[in-house]
Amino acid sequence: MSDIIKLIIDGKEITASSGDSILIAAEKNGIEIPNLCYLKEMSPYGACGMCVVEAEGSPKLLRACSAKAADGMVINTQGDRALKARKIALELLMGDHQGDCIGPCSLNCPAHTDCQKYVAEIANGDMEEAVRTIKEVISLPASIGRVCPHPCETACRRQHVEEPISIAYLKAFAADEVLKNGKHILPETAKETGKSVGIIGGGPAGLSAAFKLIQKGHKVTIYDKMPKMGGMLRYGIPEYRLPKAVLDTEIEEIRSLGVEMINGCTLGKDITLSDIRNKHDAVLVANGAWKSSSIRCPGENLSGVFGGIDFLRAASLGEKPEIGQKTAIVGGGNTAMDACRTAVRLGAEEVSIIYRRTRDEMPAEDIEIEEAMEEGVIFRFLTNPAEIIGENGKVKAAKLQVMKLGEPDEKGRRSPVPVEGEFITLELDSIIIAAGQKNDPAGFEELETTKRGTILADERTFTTSIPGVFAAGDTTNDGASIAIKAIAEANEAAKFIDAYLDGIEIPYKKPVLSERSITDDMFTEYEKHPRIKMPQRAPEDRRNDFTEINLGFNKKEAIEEAKRCLSCGCHDYGHCKLIKYADEYCTDCKRLAGEYHKGFKEEKLEVIFRDQHKCILCGLCVRTCEEIARQGILGLVGRGFDTVIKPEFRNIDIRSICANCKKCAEVCPTGALKIIK
Repeated sequence: MSDIIKLIIDGKEITASSGDSILIAAEKNGIEIPNLCYLKEMSPYGACGMCVVEAEGSPKLLRACSAKAADGMVINTQGDRALKARKIALELLMGDHQGDCIGPCSLNCPAHTDCQKYVAEIANGDMEEAVRTIKEVISLPASIGRVCPHPCETACRRQHVEEPISIAYLKAFAADEVLKNGKHILPETAKETGKSVGIIGGGPAGLSAAFKLIQKGHKVTIYDKMPKMGGMLRYGIPEYRLPKAVLDTEIEEIRSLGVEMINGCTLGKDITLSDIRNKHDAVLVANGAWKSSSIRCPGENLSGVFGGIDFLRAASLGEKPEIGQKTAIVGGGNTAMDACRTAVRLGAEEVSIIYRRTRDEMPAEDIEIEEAMEEGVIFRFLTNPAEIIGENGKVKAAKLQVMKLGEPDEKGRRSPVPVEGEFITLELDSIIIAAGQKNDPAGFEELETTKRGTILADERTFTTSIPGVFAAGDTTNDGASIAIKAIAEANEAAKFIDAYLDGIEIPYKKPVLSERSITDDMFTEYEKHPRIKMPQRAPEDRRNDFTEINLGFNKKEAIEEAKRCLSCGCHDYGHCKLIKYADEYCTDCKRLAGEYHKGFKEEKLEVIFRDQHKCILCGLCVRTCEEIARQGILGLVGRGFDTVIKPEFRNIDIRSICANCKKCAEVCPTGALKIIK
């Protein structure tokens, strides 16, 4: 009798050895059958239920890890019954799996920067590697680290202990440290494709897209109307927050990769959209939002009324807008904070913020509000311009309607309503309207727009109404937002532009991720280490010039701050078989979620960290310890739903045994075990 058998798996005729299981036969022939509890060095266990397959003529599903392959068998690993069983098995496992695949910091970053990884690299003192990690997503880390309103920190779990980690400042520190040492972390670029992309706008979106596309081997040209590249990073953010020498250095890094940068080129005047389309194989519109929004207030056309963005742009160009001794800024966002603090530095004696809600509702960062207050800015809450009063065509005063908070609006913010008959008159020499900004449609008339006047772009592919023309950032859809969101869109747009140039389509599937539900009492075990405060220049000094106000961390402070990270994201995410299969077979990993096992964390072995919340009871670690390591240190404890895996501490040096073995952690399919020594 021949030892070689023939069978068919998924339509492919293969050979196998007599006695092989279906799983081994498939594996020998390069066919993957999903499994979570199988290891070829051990006998089959069949606990996970993932390896089920359909066999022609069999009414039952077979477990491929234990069912023997037979001559003439016809196996279907992707049949409807097998897929349904596999899906239910995964949903049951995921419903009891409590772990974060990716740290909440990264999930809350619009660009999904791997914050946890670069913070860990900073904690290890490896600044170059940290910058390399950051530049996988952000091409301008020193600049963005200074100005980003850090949504990553809003989600940081460390706040449940005391305060979030200073993720943004750490980003800037690492980038500064590398540049200070004369190093430039630059990506490799692919062989030239012969294709070219024209980018309209040299702000964070345009520069980010250029950085990505040049790496793919495409020729990239950026067209920008301003004298220098940088967009709002240069012309909308004051020097005291972002020194332009830092921005210049990072832009030059992008230029050094071969990106052509053309400044002083205005669309509709020096060049048209059609011209750019004819010159390039694809076009990205990333021109930003450069027009200040109106508040539709009588007197808004008087001399001495400035738009917030216009005012900041003029100041950044070295001009000195005539704001006089008394000025007021209308608005409560970061642009309003930048405008009021710039007005202080330009010499205004009395600078006020006019905001129709209270401080609690202000969208500006708390630190920006506090710093403005320290610099002498007066905050006039619950007031709103009813009329800008002029004399001889120039601003003389503002009539302010007194407001009160009414019912919450659709975003949960309490809507301001006028207090009938109550007004305040504020004498002014000028008024700056920083109540929003919008894109300038000039030169883009060919493109379809939204009701808001922004360019209509597909939210997934960033395509516009013209084939080959893409759009991203503040100029599209919902309009102006934060720089990191523009960068996120530009990175995605670059991916779809590259695919377009290659003539392929990228299908979309929302990735399945495990996210842990948390409560404050889960963090009581951690020792409190308050956030290291960013050292700053004194308010009485910094209000007199545009020199950067933050003095920066030193290396010891940065490492100490980085070490506060709780490492919420799974250390094994990139190799986790559970999430790989869940992403492949499930759409909702918590569809069958119910009561969770009682989880715990075990560090007594000192060399292996065990997180029972992530354990799926596949038994691999227990069987590996017993059958391969021949130690039997681990075992299943309890019965039924309450079963857990625990070590048995005998009177031997278990620490040294585990330190020399570590096989259980190596075979764990879910990241429940981690080698820590």
